[in-house]
Amino acid sequence: MSRLATGLDRLLDGGLGRLAGRRYGLLAHAASLTADMVPAHLALATAGRPPAALLGPEHGYHAVEQDMVAAEDAADPWTGVPIRSLYGSSEESLVPAPEAFAGLDLLVVDLQDIGARYYTYAATAVWAAEAALAAGCEVWVLDRPNPLGGGRIEGNLLAPGYESFVGAFRLPVRHGLTLGELVRLEAGRRGLDGPLSVWEMAGWGRGDGWPAGRPFVAPSPNMPTLATADLYPGGCLVEATELSEGRGTTRPFQLVGAPWVDPPRLARRLAERRLPGAAFVPTYFRPQFQKHAGEVCGGVEILITEQEALAPYALGVELLMALAEHDPERFAWRQAPYEFVADRPAVDLLAGSDRLRLAVDAGDREGLGEWIASWAPDEVAFADERREALLYR
Repeated sequence: MSRLATGLDRLLDGGLGRLAGRRYGLLAHAASLTADMVPAHLALATAGRPPAALLGPEHGYHAVEQDMVAAEDAADPWTGVPIRSLYGSSEESLVPAPEAFAGLDLLVVDLQDIGARYYTYAATAVWAAEAALAAGCEVWVLDRPNPLGGGRIEGNLLAPGYESFVGAFRLPVRHGLTLGELVRLEAGRRGLDGPLSVWEMAGWGRGDGWPAGRPFVAPSPNMPTLATADLYPGGCLVEATELSEGRGTTRPFQLVGAPWVDPPRLARRLAERRLPGAAFVPTYFRPQFQKHAGEVCGGVEILITEQEALAPYALGVELLMALAEHDPERFAWRQAPYEFVADRPAVDLLAGSDRLRLAVDAGDREGLGEWIASWAPDEVAFADERREALLYR
């Protein structure tokens, strides 16, 4: 097994006395596991410190719901502890009210994040911490590794006016923070007042990714493998189009296409871009749900050939341009509301700017290149700003 000890492992190993007499809520999900692969709420109950309430993020406490599907309040089938959903059927439901923490004196957050700005667990963690502090609760964040590593930063900072559930904070797309560090950063930015602490990991360093020997368990239904996580910062951009990003298959964010795509032609176009760390295999696939469900889609499978060289966000940007060039008449941006936002295009929410959409619509490769080059000052500025929030060197 891995030498890593997560915040949860450290709490169970020597901190249980601090839970004595506490009525606490546990914000967690299916990937909130001990080193022995025991679900957090069961491990805590077995140790004699059961949570008074379970709180579930998007996808639900047991991670069974698809994206943008409301999770309902329920009772945990194993323990009978009530589950309160923090993801409902409206934009207002995404930000917990202080009343959600009535009867509690402590919020414990144990969520496996992915390390990309779009992934919504960070927004839920920060907003829940803010509401819990306002309700008079103490907040503990049990830290976990960033699968993308803590050393590399990639992408533009979210521009003002583009905030949403998939862009809640002014971060680059690949921010290189653990969830504990991200909460610390946002607590400082927001001036959160109250007792908030992070249970740090042992055995994880700034340059580490996922620890060898520790199984990766899907934190959400469409994040099944580490390869999925590695490609997600770019592959998620396809959600903003009418093409399939591979949801409804066993390889989400690795398969991309639509019924009108010519696989060899798209693969050749992408190969010509000489994108580092990746190869593009022409293929067909049939999604079983979501976009183009039941239809055979032509497209590509994205393979990682050299992880250290991979720049996934830049790859996703180039992928969108290649798809638009492939068939400008049939390429289309997503029309349906995205995370309850209907007045701004989904691609702008994900990119944190309109520059990607405008360059793709105009077929402006020079403008796209200038935008990618403009990320560098944002990356440098963020690396400087985040320094005070870092816990691992």
